[in-house]
Amino acid sequence: MKIIELAQIQELLSSVDLFSAIEAGFVSYSAGKAVIPPVGELLFQNPPGDVHIKYGYLLNDRYYVIKIASGFYENPTLNLPSSNGLMLLFDQKTGTPLATLLDEGYLTDVRTAVAGAIAAKYLAPKHIHRIGIVGTGIQARLQLQYLAKVIDCREAIVWGRNLDKAKQFQQTITGKFNIAVAQTIQELTSTCNLIVTTTPSTTPLVYADYVQPGTHITAVGADTPHKQELDSIIFAKADCVVADSVSQCMERGDIAHAIAQKLIMPESLTELGDVISGKAPGRTLDEQITVADLTGVAIQDIQIAKVLYEAACRKKMAASNMYQ
Repeated sequence: MKIIELAQIQELLSSVDLFSAIEAGFVSYSAGKAVIPPVGELLFQNPPGDVHIKYGYLLNDRYYVIKIASGFYENPTLNLPSSNGLMLLFDQKTGTPLATLLDEGYLTDVRTAVAGAIAAKYLAPKHIHRIGIVGTGIQARLQLQYLAKVIDCREAIVWGRNLDKAKQFQQTITGKFNIAVAQTIQELTSTCNLIVTTTPSTTPLVYADYVQPGTHITAVGADTPHKQELDSIIFAKADCVVADSVSQCMERGDIAHAIAQKLIMPESLTELGDVISGKAPGRTLDEQITVADLTGVAIQDIQIAKVLYEAACRKKMAASNMYQ
């Protein structure tokens, strides 16, 4: 069994097309061509943390994948990263273990950021004048990094609960973006028509009254039933609400809260894979408000694990041929 460590994974990422792989995964998922069981979950109170076990396979594919990813949000006080984890890749026909990807949670962060960029690609207005990032952690940074691959806007503003961390974020993201620091959420929402929320908040941060016409919001932080970043009224106000997985978003994330309050109905939801394939419309007018709730689907883990495994195999084969 191949062991692929974080340094190798980071090196391989530049050689693979994550966008095509993950878009194809979403399309297959929404077309019913994937087997994705409900999320396994462990929740901890003291200290606060959560562990997700996501797993599944594509029909008529070679592999199945099991992913374990954790988030322990007080870890930075111990000089430890808040996220960790690994992915296990198996042969779908024999059950033979093929690879362990010791990514330390990094691939979960990357595939989430790629999904955020994909949502913006299909749902954001044509002209984005400013990007608003809610949160200051690694996911906030990666969202900007991958958004830069699909949109032209380089003006951004960041808000965080801790102003010092927001300023550190501003100083860290150099080169591609001109970044301002927002003192309040309202300052961010009033100047942005693409907003990405990346926090583990359990109470709403962005309220419906803050959101301007023509805005797209991608919410990626609320991936458990108790987390919530968006005021539920936003979903009632939105012209188009997109879920990465309708069944999953009925149970967790921001959409689940709106459904529980009967502000929207499950049948009004659109899946991201159907928007990508053209089966369902996304944004049709610039003045519309669109929202994508990304709770993280195992199809993303399947796609990123297998393309990296195959890239590692190609690299090994190329090195072997070089010395023959």
